[in-house]
Amino acid sequence: MSAFMRGARAPFLLLRPALCSAASRRGVRALKRSPVRVLPSVAQAREEQRRVVPGPPQPKAGPSKKPRDQAGSESKAPKAAAAKEEKGPKRKEAELRFEKAQSGDKRLSKVVTLAKSRSFRERHGKILLEGRRLITDALAAGAVPQTLFFSTIEHLKELPVDKLKGASLVKVKYEDLKTWSDVITSQGLIGIFSRPDHAKMAYPEVQREHVLPLSLICDNIRDPGNMGTLLRSAAGAGCSRVLLLKGCVDAWEPKVLRAGMGAHFRLSILSDLEWGVLPSYLLPDSCVHVADCSQPQATPAVAENATSHGWVSRPYNMKGKPALQDWDPDLDGSGDEGEEPAQLEVQPYSEPWMEGPATAVVIGGETHGVSTEARQLAESTGGKRLVIPVVPGVDSLNCAMAASILLFEGKRQMNLS
Repeated sequence: MSAFMRGARAPFLLLRPALCSAASRRGVRALKRSPVRVLPSVAQAREEQRRVVPGPPQPKAGPSKKPRDQAGSESKAPKAAAAKEEKGPKRKEAELRFEKAQSGDKRLSKVVTLAKSRSFRERHGKILLEGRRLITDALAAGAVPQTLFFSTIEHLKELPVDKLKGASLVKVKYEDLKTWSDVITSQGLIGIFSRPDHAKMAYPEVQREHVLPLSLICDNIRDPGNMGTLLRSAAGAGCSRVLLLKGCVDAWEPKVLRAGMGAHFRLSILSDLEWGVLPSYLLPDSCVHVADCSQPQATPAVAENATSHGWVSRPYNMKGKPALQDWDPDLDGSGDEGEEPAQLEVQPYSEPWMEGPATAVVIGGETHGVSTEARQLAESTGGKRLVIPVVPGVDSLNCAMAASILLFEGKRQMNLS
């Protein structure tokens, strides 16, 4: 038997690899087969569902995770806030309803008329403001807008939107706005406002140490640039009010507004006053002084040469007047015949003149100078003639320059007292 096995070992060993390869293939196929799922019957499934009692889901072990809806809401919260912030200007823009100007719109022609005609402004009680700064200052002071012309939405956004709800907003082309504008380069904004009433305006609050008990009286100031500079200096020095007598240029003329740089909306301006009612608009117990920038000991020749320059107190009409050698510098040609000229004490402007409870300074016009009524008012209140000396050969100072010197000198004296 053993011999047989030894003889048969060789063929057996030759067949063994074939048997192993077949068995291994069957094992591999068995591993590749997917397990068969045994489905319960319908009755068994219903019975299992009855046995299961529903309960709250048990949290899984591991790092806690927020529910998907909560996490989503928290992630969307900042986005929603940002969206609200972005929608804020759009919402305000939507609240402001505007219209586009059509060709031949009559409101546009009123802009030019309003800018050039003083009688139209006074008759209709309207003024014209151009540019973002003037319009913003006017709105802050409580001025009432009626119509606003703008070229782009960006220009409109530069203004306080909440104060434009009662105005008519009209969008126009920049080329047309440039044509209607009174300046070379238009800023894209032109507004028609109701003429401001000084009693209803809300002027900016200024600290008490910056407010002077000082009033500026303008006597026959006719140049728009000088008037705007006077108002700007008065606001810068801290004057309480500016009084404009009849004969002065309109304070609300576009050129005066541009030269004033917003001074109209920082202090009270009273226009078209008569000399008879002027004292009632002054501060209580005011001492009125008259400004003068004539040369000391001026000769008749200098006085004659000065008749066509500046605003120095002098006769503005030499016809029918005394000869130059008999000319009295205290006389003013506007007085009536036989009227006694007011004799005022002359004082250098640098000496104290702000000692009383309230003070007023009269600035004369560029052509006629200080009037006789101004001298009489100064004499009745114990005022003086404040002299600003100039070097020989210079006829006079510009009225706006002289007023600036006096106003800031008064401010200096108040700070020293």
